[in-house]
Amino acid sequence: MGDDSEWMKLPIDQKCEHKVWKARLNGYEEALKLFQRIEDEKSPEWGKYLGLIKKFVTESNAVAQLKGLEAALAFIENAHAAGKTTGEVVSGVVTKVFNQPKARAKELGTDICLMYIEIEKAEVVQDELLKGLDNKNPKIVVACIETLRRALSEFGSKIVTLKPVVKVLPKQFESREKAVREEAKQLAVEIYKWIRDALRPPLQNINSVQLKELEEEWVKLPSSPPKQTRFLRSQQDLKAKFEQQQAQGGDQSDGDEEEETAAAVDPYELLEAVEILSKMPKDFYEKIEAKKWQERKEALEAIEALTKNPKLENGDYGDLVRALKKVVGKDANVMLVSMAAKCLAGLAAGLRKKFGTYAGQVVPTILEKFKEKKPQVVQALQEAIDAIFLTTTLQNLSEDVLGVMDNKNPSIKQQASLFLARSFRHCTQATLPKSVLKPLCAALIKQVNDSAPEVRDAAFEALGTAMKVVGEKAVNPFLADLDKLKLDKIKECADKVELPGGRKGAGGGGGAAEKKPAAKAAAEAPPKSSAPPRKTTAAASKVFTAALIQKIHEKMKSYSAVLKLCEDLAAGVLPAACLQQLDSANWKERLASMEEFQRAVETMDKAAMPCQALVRMLAKKPGWKETNFQVMQMKLHIVALIAQRGQFSKTSASLVLDGLVDKVGDIKCGGNAKEGLTAIGEACSLPWTAEQVVSMAFAQKNPKNQAETLNWLANAMKEFGFAGINVKGFINNVKTALGATNPAVRTAAIALLGVMYLYMGAPLRMFFEDEKPALLAQIDAEFEKMQGQSPPAPIRSTKKSSAAEEDGDDGEEQDEDGGGGQDIMDLLPRTDICDKITSDLVSKIEDKNWKIRKEGLDEVAGIISEAKFITANIGELPLALKGRLNDSNKILVQQTLTILQQLATAMGPGLKQHVKALGIPVITVLGDSKPNVRTAAMTTLQAWVEQTGMKDWLEGEDLSEELKRENPFLRQELLGWLAEKLPTLRTVPGDLMLCVPHLYACLEDRNGDVRKKAQDALPTFMMHLGYDKMNKATGKLKPASKDQVVGMLEKARAVMPAKPAAPAKAGGKGSAETSRSASGVSPAGDEGDSKPEVKKVRGGAAAKKVRLSASCPAFTETGSLTVLSPPSSQGPAGKKPAAKGQKDDEDKSGPIFTLIPNAKEQRIKEEKQLKILKWNFITPRDEYVEQLKTQMSTCFAKWLQDELFHFDFQRHVKAIGVMIERLESESDATIGCLDLILKWFTLRFFDTNTTVLMKVLEYLKLLFAMLNRENYHLTEYEANSFVPYLILKVGESKDVVRKDVRAILGMLCKVYPASKVFPFLMEGTKSKNSKQRAECLEELGCLIEGYGMNVCQPTPAKSLKEIAVHIGDRDTSVRNAALNTVVAVYNVCGDQVYKLIGNVSKNGADAWKSHLKTCSAHSYVCLSSPAVREGHEHAGGEDQTFSQEDSSSSAQADQARQNAQHSESSHPSIPKEFQLDLDMIEMDQSRVCELPDLVQHKLDELLEPIMIPEPKMRAVSPHFDDLHNSTASTINFVISQVASGDINTSIQALAQIDEVLRQEDKAEVMSGHIDQFLIATIMQLRLTYSTHMADDRLDKKDIVKLYSCIIGNMLSLFSMESLAREASMGVLKDLMHGLMTLLLDGRMEDIEDGTQVIRSVNLLVIRVLENSDQTNMISALLVLLQDTLISTAGSPMVSELVMKCLWRMIRFLPETINNINLDRILLDVHNFMKVFPKEKLKQLKSDVPHRTLKTLLHTLCKLTGAKILDHLSMIENRNESELEAHLRRSVKPSGNLSGYKSDRGNEKGGLRSDDRMSKAKVSDILSEIFKKIGSKENTKEGLTELYEYKQKYSDADLEPFLKNTSQFFQSYVERGLRMIESEREGKARIQTSAGTTQTCTDISQFEPRKTAIYLSGSNEELKPAVYYERLKILRQRQGLENTSRQRPAISSLLSSKPSVASSTDMLHSKLSQLKESRELYQQEHNAHSHSPTHGHTRSASPAANLDDLKKRLERIKSNRQ
Repeated sequence: MGDDSEWMKLPIDQKCEHKVWKARLNGYEEALKLFQRIEDEKSPEWGKYLGLIKKFVTESNAVAQLKGLEAALAFIENAHAAGKTTGEVVSGVVTKVFNQPKARAKELGTDICLMYIEIEKAEVVQDELLKGLDNKNPKIVVACIETLRRALSEFGSKIVTLKPVVKVLPKQFESREKAVREEAKQLAVEIYKWIRDALRPPLQNINSVQLKELEEEWVKLPSSPPKQTRFLRSQQDLKAKFEQQQAQGGDQSDGDEEEETAAAVDPYELLEAVEILSKMPKDFYEKIEAKKWQERKEALEAIEALTKNPKLENGDYGDLVRALKKVVGKDANVMLVSMAAKCLAGLAAGLRKKFGTYAGQVVPTILEKFKEKKPQVVQALQEAIDAIFLTTTLQNLSEDVLGVMDNKNPSIKQQASLFLARSFRHCTQATLPKSVLKPLCAALIKQVNDSAPEVRDAAFEALGTAMKVVGEKAVNPFLADLDKLKLDKIKECADKVELPGGRKGAGGGGGAAEKKPAAKAAAEAPPKSSAPPRKTTAAASKVFTAALIQKIHEKMKSYSAVLKLCEDLAAGVLPAACLQQLDSANWKERLASMEEFQRAVETMDKAAMPCQALVRMLAKKPGWKETNFQVMQMKLHIVALIAQRGQFSKTSASLVLDGLVDKVGDIKCGGNAKEGLTAIGEACSLPWTAEQVVSMAFAQKNPKNQAETLNWLANAMKEFGFAGINVKGFINNVKTALGATNPAVRTAAIALLGVMYLYMGAPLRMFFEDEKPALLAQIDAEFEKMQGQSPPAPIRSTKKSSAAEEDGDDGEEQDEDGGGGQDIMDLLPRTDICDKITSDLVSKIEDKNWKIRKEGLDEVAGIISEAKFITANIGELPLALKGRLNDSNKILVQQTLTILQQLATAMGPGLKQHVKALGIPVITVLGDSKPNVRTAAMTTLQAWVEQTGMKDWLEGEDLSEELKRENPFLRQELLGWLAEKLPTLRTVPGDLMLCVPHLYACLEDRNGDVRKKAQDALPTFMMHLGYDKMNKATGKLKPASKDQVVGMLEKARAVMPAKPAAPAKAGGKGSAETSRSASGVSPAGDEGDSKPEVKKVRGGAAAKKVRLSASCPAFTETGSLTVLSPPSSQGPAGKKPAAKGQKDDEDKSGPIFTLIPNAKEQRIKEEKQLKILKWNFITPRDEYVEQLKTQMSTCFAKWLQDELFHFDFQRHVKAIGVMIERLESESDATIGCLDLILKWFTLRFFDTNTTVLMKVLEYLKLLFAMLNRENYHLTEYEANSFVPYLILKVGESKDVVRKDVRAILGMLCKVYPASKVFPFLMEGTKSKNSKQRAECLEELGCLIEGYGMNVCQPTPAKSLKEIAVHIGDRDTSVRNAALNTVVAVYNVCGDQVYKLIGNVSKNGADAWKSHLKTCSAHSYVCLSSPAVREGHEHAGGEDQTFSQEDSSSSAQADQARQNAQHSESSHPSIPKEFQLDLDMIEMDQSRVCELPDLVQHKLDELLEPIMIPEPKMRAVSPHFDDLHNSTASTINFVISQVASGDINTSIQALAQIDEVLRQEDKAEVMSGHIDQFLIATIMQLRLTYSTHMADDRLDKKDIVKLYSCIIGNMLSLFSMESLAREASMGVLKDLMHGLMTLLLDGRMEDIEDGTQVIRSVNLLVIRVLENSDQTNMISALLVLLQDTLISTAGSPMVSELVMKCLWRMIRFLPETINNINLDRILLDVHNFMKVFPKEKLKQLKSDVPHRTLKTLLHTLCKLTGAKILDHLSMIENRNESELEAHLRRSVKPSGNLSGYKSDRGNEKGGLRSDDRMSKAKVSDILSEIFKKIGSKENTKEGLTELYEYKQKYSDADLEPFLKNTSQFFQSYVERGLRMIESEREGKARIQTSAGTTQTCTDISQFEPRKTAIYLSGSNEELKPAVYYERLKILRQRQGLENTSRQRPAISSLLSSKPSVASSTDMLHSKLSQLKESRELYQQEHNAHSHSPTHGHTRSASPAANLDDLKKRLERIKSNRQ
């Protein structure tokens, strides 16, 4: 290959692989240019180089390598698929580029690495660079470190993962090479910039000198954190933000970002974990128990050294922790205690969350040990407990802390409070919920009043910290009992607190203190004065007493001041007489005063009512000691009134409650007193009132009062519900009442318990199990009565006021996972069994002898069963039991599991803190080989989860560690359990993500059961983690596994369950139901169903639902009501639920919507003011659902709302069914709640259930129909929250759904302006879903068609530019839809469309222009909606914009005309004198109006006889009129039905056409409709192939029948040569493609008679090839071959079939050469060779295309000789392809002329022999002449030149130039020549030709192309048919052709899915035709108006029609008169 020229000819990619380096260099240079030139990142061109890029960088020649690197960089930057090459290329760069001496090579290598990072491949690049650090060549190591440094500097620490880099960094400091050490130092400095001190621990062991140097460098660095300066492709928004900041001045940076950077890297994460358990001294456990303290110290020192490692490997530290705990708790040597504490702190810091398991055992011991006074011990214990706190949560430790808060030792109390204060600092509002804070605050408030000052100060500090963290508002309710001084002290502490990381608390807490310095000073004083000195002296005592007396005086003064103030306030609102008589001695005056008082209260304004002042006035002497019962009754009634009408606070309540309770038992006043109590309950909340009232009643000794108080409470519970009631508050008083001697008190107490049982269920009995048997029997009897009953719905509720808000959120305290039942469990008295779990018992359980172990377990079981309910503190029992779970003796394992179940019931919610220590080991047991052990473990697991909820199990790594174990039993049990539990949760911890890699491993497990369970669990994981996260997680799988898993993810996505709705907050009764279900008294028959349901939904709704399922009416599938029988298990009370069912039924019969005035307006206002979330989301989040539920609760029936938000989709279907039934009867209320209804339906659009979706769409159709009838118009607010989500469903894969959605969109335009729907649809076209894009574009077309261009928002131009973008879409259906929309615009505004659309890419422009030409010949009618869309907007605007109508016609007339003419393609810019809707005017006789002035025409002239040129051929057939008048439109209609989606309709239409085609005499009527018919047939073939064949519901026999009809029709058609030749090139191309697709359809073989169909298609293809126009056929095959070779999507078999057809056509060429248009064929060959040059053809897998083309050209050359070179006239630039060169090579120079003459001399007539003019010159001259004839200006000149040319060369052949023009044009040319001839001879026939000339001049404006009118034969004179056809076009334009209105035009079907690549030739001709008819009309109109002599040219319509027209006009006139 020494010769350069040989490799120069090779393609670029082959040069790049050449063995000659120069060739490679040249290849790299060309590749670089090519890469910079390709614009499309997904171009197939990139694919050729994917495998070569590695060779670019590993080039052995140094010169070529530089170019190769540059090219590779360009490739990576621009190619979409470059990421696939990352690993191999970066590896090549490291090994072959970084060792190069040239700096430029290294620089390019680094740039390549960084570019890979930019295209999202950072991990792979980093791995390869880190591998490079192990290379022996120091140059490579230096370059790798430098590249890592640059990457970190530019991309930042979020993209470059620092952990692996930091891990290898110390090794680089040990390198012998100085350059490596220097570079490592630079890298260390760069890393330090990003993570600061987190880098110090990993580098602590490097050489001290190096470390010192580093420290010096680090000090110099700026303190501000660095910023990312280079961005990934996915971070373009960040890049823009960064550039903007740089532009504004660079230095501004967000504090948030700084924090984020700082928090991004945790030093702990960078460290390697150290395994220390194996390094412990062997004799540690002996030494730690040794009697000598020195030996114990040695053991601890060894452990202390090990625990100093900052990160420890996970393991079983249980024994070590127990040993250390023992030292802390029991060792007498304080030095050893502090050492052990340090070891615990080290363990906690090193293990972090993994230490959480042991936290519960150690913390109580440390807290107890705080009794030590020595500072060093206290400090060590503080460090230990603080470190432990960080490994767990405050919730888990709160029990232990509360346990020591009552300790007698002040040091313990102080340290516990200080620990809380420190812990609170690490909390946030989320991690410090009310449920945790409330008990802690209660304990701290006790300590605030402690005698020891240090305890008080610590409590203040803790409370202040809490206030700082969660805010004053959250803490204040718990501080209600504190006086102002103490509150100020707490606020002061809050101000001093500094939270870690500079966080700002939720509430500063210091506002008050800043405003009131005096208060602050006062707050500082008391601690000094009230702190008792250590040595009390008499003087100090005196001072203290004096201070106390002064305080009392102050209080007295302040009380009298308050009283005075109240009197003043009362005097302002009460009459003076009333106040004076309040304490009158005369009872009548007092009564009169009360009446005045009552009247005043009744008329008083709520805001102005001073409640406290009024009740203080009522308490004024005699107050509650009033002796007259009438006055007292009034007084009590007034209290109730004030509570009901005013803003009644707890302070006011506490002033009157004593008096009310005192009178509750009074016979006369009791009723009023109870009324007052109820009113106070409403004002201040029942829970608070009940607690106060009961404690007051039992503080008295009056049994009547006690009994009535309990009766009142029982009744109040029924009225208010049980929500928030603190049973603990009065349970002791109820016990007292049960033991009372008075039987009324006992009876009242038992009745109250009965009511409480309704809400609490069985657990209530546990409080009273110690009572006497007789009393217990009475209680049980009461409970028995209540069984089966359900609590009544609450009829009262607490008013929203400040008082209520304090307690209002109690309901939210429960952890949602735990369900509702745990409130009651919290109330039960619990025993602390910690003392009984002795060390002896623990050692028994751990004994080597199994019998002793069993004894130990038996003892534990006995302790638990004896205690019944126990506290969470169970000492060392968890670790002991954990050991037994992996006991070798399976009986003991089962016994341990039974104990754990027992423990769950006994401990209740407190079990949570043992989940990690004991719960997770239970999961391990699921892997046991014995099924009975696994079953026991699963039962235990379920029992635990019932108490703890799922959250704690899913947190941390424990669960993922279990799933990691490769035990098939464990995996299948655990996955099955997760699949059951996850769907019931609303939220899960993020740690669930850790399980996903193991889940993927299970999907490919060897065990089939594991795989199945993993697949079942997949959707439940996805519902919480989301598809995107899970899909991203597949990135780390092997490619083979990844494909498989991704496929499963797709399937899982389709069946992913919806998250359960948020828990309902109603009545609080659900909690009781839960516990009752748990105890076996399930209210529903099917316990299995009821439990999960109750668990999921908290509150009353849950309970109600459970019962509904058992006993209330339900809708059956048919929709009728059936009452399900109540469960038989309910025994004697079985009848009651049935009654409940009836009650529910009655409830359902009420209205389902409540019409609240202005509610919708209020919601709109709130959304505008951003008080509520704007309804705008990609997928609906929980907060949106919650918000909607809240809004709905006021105006939807309770039961309906429950159904609508039920997790069972069938409930949704039923609810929608009811809404459909009530739509008409509750239409006003429906409209009132319309926004909420539509919002709920948007949520349903995100469900995957088709049943619900179809029901939703059914309702929406009825809803919009109703809204239209009611003339309601949607508001912006309603439309914005509904329409975008409706448009999402237009892209649904199911046709039936899409059809309904399109129908709804059509109806929507009647209730919402179409111009406002338009932008929503435009937004929809941006979707990734191609179906959605296509449907939205179709709908846009319909809107434009229906409402004109004014509908386009913001402007037509902008909208159309966006629509035109889609013409270049990848998806065919989208392209077609976009083209159809453009055609719709064209139909509305004509050529203006070109201006509106502007510049489109060349391909797109070609496509839509050609499409316009094919579609504009037919009228465009939208498929989705009726041809006439009733406008919501006036059409006047459209006409003003686009038409030249008479301005006097009204908007209504415009609208009517627009609608009436909708189905015709009437162009608005053509004047339409007669275009009135006569039908409408005739029918409308109601109103008289002025007739618009018509343009005055002499109508009589229309009836004069007309002169039609006599035909020279045969006479016109008498049936001609009939045929052409009705037949054409009938054929159009029938053809349109051929493309129908309904098989039967299509078959019937085909049968009708077949009947015509089979009769030769009738077949000619099809002439002119052939293309139209073929397009419809092609569409039907496509529809059948893509839709019908894939539809399993269709009978395949019908499909075969349809195919048979199509093929039969085609065979008939193509048997008639005259008709067959009418098929145009584009249509033939599509037809051949359709037939070939059918031939290759493998599905046909599976159908009976399918092979017969295939044989028929073969026959048809041959018939088409033989009888079509040969030029069109060859062109069609060439274009089709080109398309199939370009397309990668289609089957390669299609191109083979096309080539076979071409070979057949080549065989015909000798016979057909004289009939074909060589110019056109050569143009097509030229275009083909342009796309596929010779080199490219050779590269194809097969050489057949190349051979086919060569053979075609060779045959043409052989047949025509050198003359073939004269037929290149249609090719503009011949150099674009190799065609001319090829032809010149093929033609032999000698015999070209003779060959040509012998073949064609007779036919065409050559030039005269004596004339030397060459053939090419002749061709050029004639081309010029015909161009002139075709132009408007030079027509006449052209004809004259042509005439003179013919005179000069009489045998000149014009046929080649006329052949491909229209019949009109040919006739026009011939007539023109004759006229010139007659003029010159002086024989002019002006009369005959006047009309014709005019017509011809118009026709001359056509381009010389084929039009849609085909005439057989080329007669000298035109047939009448031609005139008739033209007249018919004009009549249709003017609205005189009535037939066209009745039938839809074929294009209504054809335009919906036209072929993309249909022949440009045909499409151009169609547009020409449309232009022709318009211009023709305009010129005729002008001629008509200027020259009356030409009037008769337009009067060719039959007289009958004109008569009819005149009569109708006369009739209209007479009506108006």
